[in-house]
Amino acid sequence: MKIKFKKKRMLANLILGIVWIGLGVFNVWEAENNRWSDYGYLVIGILYVGHYLFDLKNQYLTIENGTIRKNGLYGFRKRINLNEINWIKKFAGDYTLKTEQKELKINTELIDKDSLTELNKILAELNLPPEKTPFANTVYN
Repeated sequence: MKIKFKKKRMLANLILGIVWIGLGVFNVWEAENNRWSDYGYLVIGILYVGHYLFDLKNQYLTIENGTIRKNGLYGFRKRINLNEINWIKKFAGDYTLKTEQKELKINTELIDKDSLTELNKILAELNLPPEKTPFANTVYN
């Protein structure tokens, strides 16, 4: 299961990429003597579009085979086993999932509304003691 980014965030990355590429093409097209720095806009635009494509394919979180993985660009992927989670802390729109040795922070502001509901259901099903979870009194249908 994939926990998706908000569509607004995804669209913003795509639009920024297209704008930077457009500026780069214009800059290269109009300049008489192109320098290496004239291609900077193109590089930035390609990076934004690449980031958009990466996020489109991988999304924010992946939950499978009893693990939760935070997908990050540039090889930063954190993973913890769901059955090892012994504390869930909710503070300022973030969830912090803690095990004995690892900690995973999840920014709920980046998550699509429907995906956040699914994530809350999965975290509520972990059967943690009420004092160790913010989902103790929450009922999901």
